[in-house]
Amino acid sequence: MKHFAPPFILLLLLLFCGVTNRTEAAPPPSPIRIAYPEFPPFHWKNRQGKMQGLFFEILTEALEKRMHQPLLWSPYPWARCQEQLKAGRDDAIITVPTRSRLQYTKTHPHPFFNKPLHLFTYAGHPLKRRIGQIESLAEIKSLQLSVITYAQNGWNHDHVATLGVKTLETAYLDSVWIMLARHRGDLVIEWPRAAQIDLQRLGLENTIEDTGAEVAHMPFHLLIRKDSSHIRILDRFEQTVQAMKTDGTLAKIIQSYE
Repeated sequence: MKHFAPPFILLLLLLFCGVTNRTEAAPPPSPIRIAYPEFPPFHWKNRQGKMQGLFFEILTEALEKRMHQPLLWSPYPWARCQEQLKAGRDDAIITVPTRSRLQYTKTHPHPFFNKPLHLFTYAGHPLKRRIGQIESLAEIKSLQLSVITYAQNGWNHDHVATLGVKTLETAYLDSVWIMLARHRGDLVIEWPRAAQIDLQRLGLENTIEDTGAEVAHMPFHLLIRKDSSHIRILDRFEQTVQAMKTDGTLAKIIQSYE
């Protein structure tokens, strides 16, 4: 005698086969949480509360548009940005990969932006002409000049302070320019475009001068916390940035901020 499975069992078998053969859509990737300071023209929120800036546009183009990797930007004072990564609350920062930062982050081989650095001083500085002739950071030490910078500036620590140059630190970015205007130090080292925005906003454009002396470049990278699940995107990010260099997109974004 032949035995037949009841109809409802056959129905269950068909449904099971259908479920196991169905390809489920992959869940969307979680956003990379980027800790950043409000610092025009690199990254800041405008009066409408929307993000903008040079680094914002570069990362949006590379990660969101080309790699389909969402981003979440979280503003903090600069010193706290780095603490956010150490505590595991955020994934990434945009900065110079110093030895101390690479203890808790990883990055990609080549910078996506090299910031040219000029020497700024206050109007009427007695050594202004000589400052304009400086060609290396070591000459700052030989002239016994002091440099004002912001707290946790790893590049300044590694390339200026280690030369024995007297360095004065302040917790706030704006205070760097205010201190220089008040003759609290001799120099600030900064990218002319960023300095121009700050000096105009603070009303110090006639008080502080760009000497024209270009002494270094500051290489900016995306640094991701070592134990972040997003660490895997760094190789693709490097390839994407290189493609943006080749097709002219990167240069176009940078030129729009010069």
